[in-house]
Amino acid sequence: MARRDMERFAVKRGIEKSMGGNAGLCKKAAEYFDNISATGDGQFTGSFGIMTKVVGSYEDGKLVVEVEQMKGDELGEFLASDGGRELAMESRKRWSSFLDVATGYTAKQRGDKAKEDAKKLSKAKSAINMAKKSMELIKNVEQEKIDAANSLIEEIQSMLDGGQTPPESKVKKLNDLF
Repeated sequence: MARRDMERFAVKRGIEKSMGGNAGLCKKAAEYFDNISATGDGQFTGSFGIMTKVVGSYEDGKLVVEVEQMKGDELGEFLASDGGRELAMESRKRWSSFLDVATGYTAKQRGDKAKEDAKKLSKAKSAINMAKKSMELIKNVEQEKIDAANSLIEEIQSMLDGGQTPPESKVKKLNDLF
């Protein structure tokens, strides 16, 4: 059976445009993976070595990729086969190199961006919880303030549910209400 992960990576400003969007991404993927095909909605699909399926596209300024990777007995047999370990290492090298090119960031920079996004997500969730708790505990809150807070909460929650990082300005606006 294969392991399935969907990941979102920050893309450096201008990379998506300079690459030519999803069409360019598909061409670039062909340099790193085998059996590349493009779908009608702009995604590419390919594979290489231990990555049995790689699907990717640019969406909302992010690189969104889904990877199915060998594991368990299948991976064990692959690694034990002639040249299997080398091909597995080559798979990881190609994956990392593809991400470098497709995002414009190095592995360290991608990690830093992911930490930054996680921090922003945590702040947004915390702001929502604090606003709800404040509305619950404070007795004399004006209806206008409650409506504004609920509107911001709904907007921020919608972004979170869609996998987007809400702008800090919206989170600050919510925090400043109470």
